[in-house]
Amino acid sequence: MKLALDHLVVAAADLDSGTRHVADLLGIAPTGGGAHPRMGTHNRVLGMAGGVYLEVIAIDPDAPAPQRPRWFGLDQPAMRARLAEGPFLAHWAARVEAPADLSAWQARHPDRIAPAIPMTRGDLRWRLTVPDDGSLPAWREAGATAGDGLLPTLIQWDVDAYPGVSLPRQPLTLVALAGTHPRAALLRQGLAWLGADALIAIEQADGPPRLQAAIETDRGIRILV
Repeated sequence: MKLALDHLVVAAADLDSGTRHVADLLGIAPTGGGAHPRMGTHNRVLGMAGGVYLEVIAIDPDAPAPQRPRWFGLDQPAMRARLAEGPFLAHWAARVEAPADLSAWQARHPDRIAPAIPMTRGDLRWRLTVPDDGSLPAWREAGATAGDGLLPTLIQWDVDAYPGVSLPRQPLTLVALAGTHPRAALLRQGLAWLGADALIAIEQADGPPRLQAAIETDRGIRILV
């Protein structure tokens, strides 16, 4: 199955700090967005060229705690510790487009793809793969695991006017999405199985996994990490 890059996910301890982080780097601030009651989070969004967009996401301090772990690992101690250091590019999502069906694909491969849960925000409706423990997706093979935000969450929009279409397109272009990982070969295997290997370049490197996006702005190329 071939996938398209849907959006980048900047995680933050709060929306204001995440918004400043993006605005300082790219020169344009994310706006709008809204709440995700099922996950106890909220976001702001920024449209870019080519139907790609960026979201800043954070735990919503005014929302009751959800009855399940929040997505993108936001409840996990390692993520909380990382967010205490400041906002960062934590993840990305790849879009499944009709006539392919994400729910049917997941049902055929439950050992490879996390449950596809229905979500809403205002008039938006979509399905998104989220592990039961809320962790970031990972690829597992022969006892080894690789993920750490570099393997995409899968999303399928159930409305025509999804953010990549409806958001105003700012003068920002995603030039390249890349990452480094100590188990790069395993990660590339997972990306190839998903059909997402052309969307991100993964290199072998020791140390903590790293995701980065090269974005062309009016001020030149900026690297979002």
